[in-house]
Amino acid sequence: MTDRIGVVLAGAGAFGEKHLDGISRIDGVEVVSLVGRRLEPTQATAQKYGVNHVTTDLGEALAQPGVDAAILCTPTQIHASQAIQCLDAGKHVQVEIPLADSLADAEAVVAKQEETGLVAMCGHTRRFNPSHQYLHTKIAAGELSIQQMDVQTYFFRRKNMNAKGEPRSWTDHLLWHHAAHTIDLFQYQTQDEVIAANVLEGPHHPELDIAMDMSIQLKTRRGAICTLSLSFNNDGPLGTFFRYICDNGTWIARYDDLVTGSEEPVDVSQVDVSMNGIELQDREFFAAIRERREPNASVSRVLPCYRVLHQLDQQLAEARS
Repeated sequence: MTDRIGVVLAGAGAFGEKHLDGISRIDGVEVVSLVGRRLEPTQATAQKYGVNHVTTDLGEALAQPGVDAAILCTPTQIHASQAIQCLDAGKHVQVEIPLADSLADAEAVVAKQEETGLVAMCGHTRRFNPSHQYLHTKIAAGELSIQQMDVQTYFFRRKNMNAKGEPRSWTDHLLWHHAAHTIDLFQYQTQDEVIAANVLEGPHHPELDIAMDMSIQLKTRRGAICTLSLSFNNDGPLGTFFRYICDNGTWIARYDDLVTGSEEPVDVSQVDVSMNGIELQDREFFAAIRERREPNASVSRVLPCYRVLHQLDQQLAEARS
């Protein structure tokens, strides 16, 4: 492989376009093929971003000349099988969050990565957002320690629609997708292991058969706690909001914005080369390929998150039985 990296992007929906935007700002990376569920809208997206090859078949895309890697923005339910398909084809892979919707599938991806030695990474974007990077640097330097994280993840999704307001072909999930962001971030920021985890869920949607509201509590070995509230029923400000309560200050992170507990803005514009978390995550993926190293958010490094998700999923299954 030369300095140029040829990449397949699978999943030309709302999140796929976020990656296409990010890749367009990264030197030496070319999107060789775009994979989508429906050919016509995928062709339109490919034309918009100057991608020459379009297909509905991931295998066909991986077989194109000059392909070194793949980014998967496909439905959660096929993340693990497609990641393994990419690795078996000899391609580095970045899988959008979540890595899988079961611990067994997540472990299978990790095992395949270890077998092939290729770069395999999961899109745990919060590790890369400048607001969270800013605090991670202070934590790693010993300047502060998290006592509690209070997190709200709120959406209004009573119909099966994506971020662009278009019908989804799959069903999103509060636990295996949205809670994964916070559970991974909590362990990453505390630099500690979750040893206690509890979950409650509200009523299931009558058609989608998923919980529309959820509450999660976490505790690390050294005693830090996290309270996470999630909802698809929230008709109000949307997104995820993080309050870091530390031994030396309080901060509130709203995507890439960071303020103190007194709502004083914190300048995070110089934390990294961009303010775009998706772009920074993609930069890490391609840098790890070039430098032949394990990336931040490698599949093995995020696996502890999926162990906690499995534990919580088991709790919910027992409560329903």
